[in-house]
Amino acid sequence: MRTAEPHTARAQTTCGPGGEPANAHARTGELHAVRAQAIGGPSEKATEAQHARGKLTARERIGLLLDEGSFREVEQLRRHRATGFGLEDKRPYTDGVITGWGTVEGRTVFVYAHDFRIFGGALGEAHATKIHKIMDMALSAGAPLVSLNDGAGARIQEGVSALAGYGGIFRRNTRASGVIPQISVMLGPCAGGAAYSPALTDFVFMVRETSQMFITGPDVVKAVTGEEITQNGLGGADVHAETSGVAHFAYDDEETCIAEVRYLLSMLPQNNREYPPRLPCADPRTRRSQALLDLVPADGNRPYDMHQVIEEILDDGDYLEIHERWARNIICALGRLDGQVAGIVANQPQALAGVLDIEASEKAARFVQMCDAFNIPVITLLDVPGFLPGIDQEHRGIIRHGAKLLYAYCNATVPRISLILRKAYGGAYIVMDSQSIGADLTYAWPTNEIAVMGAEGAANIIFRRQIAHSNDPEATRAHLIKQYKTELMHPYHAAEHGLIDDIIDPTHTRETLIAALTMLHTKHTDPTHRKHGNPPQ
Repeated sequence: MRTAEPHTARAQTTCGPGGEPANAHARTGELHAVRAQAIGGPSEKATEAQHARGKLTARERIGLLLDEGSFREVEQLRRHRATGFGLEDKRPYTDGVITGWGTVEGRTVFVYAHDFRIFGGALGEAHATKIHKIMDMALSAGAPLVSLNDGAGARIQEGVSALAGYGGIFRRNTRASGVIPQISVMLGPCAGGAAYSPALTDFVFMVRETSQMFITGPDVVKAVTGEEITQNGLGGADVHAETSGVAHFAYDDEETCIAEVRYLLSMLPQNNREYPPRLPCADPRTRRSQALLDLVPADGNRPYDMHQVIEEILDDGDYLEIHERWARNIICALGRLDGQVAGIVANQPQALAGVLDIEASEKAARFVQMCDAFNIPVITLLDVPGFLPGIDQEHRGIIRHGAKLLYAYCNATVPRISLILRKAYGGAYIVMDSQSIGADLTYAWPTNEIAVMGAEGAANIIFRRQIAHSNDPEATRAHLIKQYKTELMHPYHAAEHGLIDDIIDPTHTRETLIAALTMLHTKHTDPTHRKHGNPPQ
């Protein structure tokens, strides 16, 4: 049996500052002092400088994101081991990134946050290793990962070791894609290769004026092309939310931005093996909406706001729109029906008449893929006149980009329900989750028009000779258009041919969709055995 003597001997070799044997009280006091130094950061002056930029500190941000008192930090006392360029004299605790886990509304969430006060948040070897570890932990635990980004890129003094750290992050982003939700919150500059990690994640949040993303900054752009532009003009929040589509959300301040991250997390499952959390719902599932009878004009040429239709259908009219300001001719949103999360894809007649173009196809395709990855049913609301015609669209590859949306729907195994409100013309009708590409249930309102194209265009092609040889071409054209509508575009034509499951009273839409989702909740599809598909790019 072992005795206590070896333990006593070891205790005597550990001495305090004056040479006297240290005890647990002294060591605990030392630990608290070291921890206070790590939590406090480099200096009060550095904190004031961060606040002067209009930005919160990394720990303040984590405090807003996670439930109070829930954060558990990992490798708080980590320090870099690099030498040269004065680094050996600057070895702050945390090495400029705070990593750990906590809860959001009681559910586990992993987080890492760059601390701009330390090396400008730049990534070094130890910094990267901490991020790698927390990413691996998130994937192993099957919980979402949120990155609070405020860093100046790779730590130049550490050379290629810093660059390799980014490679490890990208590889883990890719491995976690579709397995756990990954959310990037841009709260400062993000330049060069560092921008690719957010681009690999599921959602990107940005804050106006203080966050930017670009591969090459304004100085490089000016040197190479002669173009002059500011950082915000090149890669600010509004640019990426409206023009490039890189950012899904843009907000005026950090507090609102982080609050919306919490809201988004409430709509997502922990991982791809779970369903999103279902909430109690006070909005009656059988609630009927008379307003729907007036919101959508029967005249297919009159615009209306699809947001109002969505609000009438969803629980309490509440939803979170994704990519709200990019590709506005299509709406992608997360909302609830009887407490169950659903993804909404809807044409927006107020923008470009709701046509599909390159940007709309890409936006909807990525959204459908995200929903499918995380077990979120997809409801598609159709009012689409077709694909946007034009030389620019054709030359930029509308065929290739439109095929992305087609592929995403065909590949999705979650419950899929489509509802045709009004127009559904041509290839766009097929692409927008028609029954022929695998929609589980297809409904239509009595105002629906499903056809290869509009009656006017169809009549001009089919009856062009009759019209040309008529004594009164305009009268003949009007008569033939009416005939085409009567024979092929009446609301019941598609139902008679089994292309839709039912024509419903618009006021019953909410009840119908909830009943369908309830039935499809246990849907199971055995995937085709393959390494992976080869979707259009």
